[in-house]
Order: sequence, then C-alpha cells, then structure tokens
Amino acid sequence: MGLYIETRVRVDLETLWERTQEPDRHQRWDLRFTEISFLPRAEGEPRRFRYATRVLPFLAVAGTGVSAGAPPGGGDRVSALRFASPHPLSLLAEGSGYWRYVPTPDGVRFLTGYDYRPRWGRFGRVADRLLLRPLMGWATAWSFDRLRLWCERGITPSAPATAGSSNSPPESCSWPCRGPPPPCRWGSCRSPPSRSPSSGGPRRPRAALLAHPAARRCLRVPPARHREPRLLATLEQP
Repeated sequence: MGLYIETRVRVDLETLWERTQEPDRHQRWDLRFTEISFLPRAEGEPRRFRYATRVLPFLAVAGTGVSAGAPPGGGDRVSALRFASPHPLSLLAEGSGYWRYVPTPDGVRFLTGYDYRPRWGRFGRVADRLLLRPLMGWATAWSFDRLRLWCERGITPSAPATAGSSNSPPESCSWPCRGPPPPCRWGSCRSPPSRSPSSGGPRRPRAALLAHPAARRCLRVPPARHREPRLLATLEQP
C-alpha cells in the first residue's frame, strides 16, 4: 500500500472498534472527512457509504465506497474498503485500504494501509507526490493520535486541545513543502518544548503538550513482514 500509519491505543478492542466503525463516531476524529454516512442496502448486500470532505468553506467534495469488516470474535480484527469520487475537483479518483486491530497486553495495535489513484493526468501525479500524499499521510497520523487521546484520556475530538492545536497548523502548512519527516519509532519521539510568543517566555507544561494530537507519535514505516488482508480482494468496486 502507498501509505502506512500505526499507533498503539491503551483501550479495549470493543471501544476502539465502535469509535472507528460507526460513522457518527468516525467523522468526529478523522481530519480527512467532514461527513460519513451509510447508504441503504438490502439484506446480504455489502455495506456502502457516502463520504464528503469540505475543501473550502463553500465547496465539499463527495464520493462513495463499499466496506466490509471481519465479524467480532477473538484475536485480530480487520476491515477493508474501496472508494471512488466522481467529483472533477477531487484529486483522488479511486482507492482502497484497510484497518487492522491487533490486541496487545496493554491495549490495541491499530494500523492502516491505503493507496489511491490520482486524477488530472501528469499534473495530478506531480501534485499528489509533492503535496497531497504527504498531507494525507500527516492528516491520517494526526487523526490517529487524536483518536488515541479520546480513547486513553477522554479528551473528545471537539475539545479545544484536539479540535485545533498550536501543534497542527505549522505542521500542516510547512511539512508538505519540505517532504515527510523521518519515521518515528516507538518511544523515540518526544513533544518539543514550546515557548510563548515573547522571547524567552516560559515553556508550556509538558502535560499540556501531551494533550494535543501530534502526527509524529505514529509509526509511518510498515514492518518488514507486512501484507494486505485477504478481505480487501473480495470487495467489489463502489
């Protein structure tokens, strides 16, 4: 897959599953989507959904998708999806991906892998490589950490600390232009100290920094042994 993001969440599997599989919960923490809703379906048909992302105050880009998830049970869980957008202003023409949930002694190892095909020909491929793909990777990782804070510390996505933080705008504005940051390995990342606008001002308390989502806390490089789930191959095109 083109993009890989992984985090570890100290919460039970059922809570994490609910907050990632239910549309009204999912759209609360995922920066990539403004709206997610299931579409009507007959019994036995795959689950279909509609998604929308507001790219400008007056413009939302929408698409549809099809998804499937492994039934609840012991051990790992996985869900997969395929999506497409016919909107001419959507750089993402179509794509696919999955979420995997791996229980651990202290929580859940939560990871995703996904890829997509950009539109607009050669211009779209260049724009994707230089801007959109790095931004999508950052947005996914930031959202995963936002979800982690909600599950572990009860900091809801609408709280000021996670709805928009001093940590997120500088990263989102400058990082896509200079390329992705080096991959973060578990335990090797620390939140940098932050000073007040006045020179020599006091540092912000570490506890306040840790209450803000940060993309750098997520693993961005897949492990050596890594493959897509078989479930993904069974999904039809949306």
